[in-house]
Amino acid sequence: MIVQLRGMHRVSLDLDAHTLAALQKIAAEEGCGAADLIREAIRRDLFRRSRAKTTERADERLVAPLRALLADDLAYASDWHDLQARLRRKGYALNESGGGLALFRFPEGQKLAKASDLGYSYARLMQRFGAPFPGHSHDYLVARQVQARC
Repeated sequence: MIVQLRGMHRVSLDLDAHTLAALQKIAAEEGCGAADLIREAIRRDLFRRSRAKTTERADERLVAPLRALLADDLAYASDWHDLQARLRRKGYALNESGGGLALFRFPEGQKLAKASDLGYSYARLMQRFGAPFPGHSHDYLVARQVQARC
């Protein structure tokens, strides 16, 4: 049931006895009402959800041919420099994107797909090459990669 009061809407909520008792205890400790706690929890959750990353999925009709075209380059490159040279000869390049890497048209710079969409996540490539992507801003990934080897 939803009822509007002074710019606010009243919503009926069913809670089990244990949850209600815990909620009332916390509200009493914080010096507010249970409704205030619920409103604040909902507000925080809505804020968190609004800032959450969207899952960016590349079009499989684009990714499948790229995956096939670049499979040998991604599989047989000996290091980051070799991989970039191989990709650039075909008109592509890897660049930092978010927390990982993405494939871009070279030299135009149009983003095509995440490296993980091609089957090679940044973490996997970094582990294989034993080094982070040159110039990558996420230094903490180096420490995580070293820990993974231990």
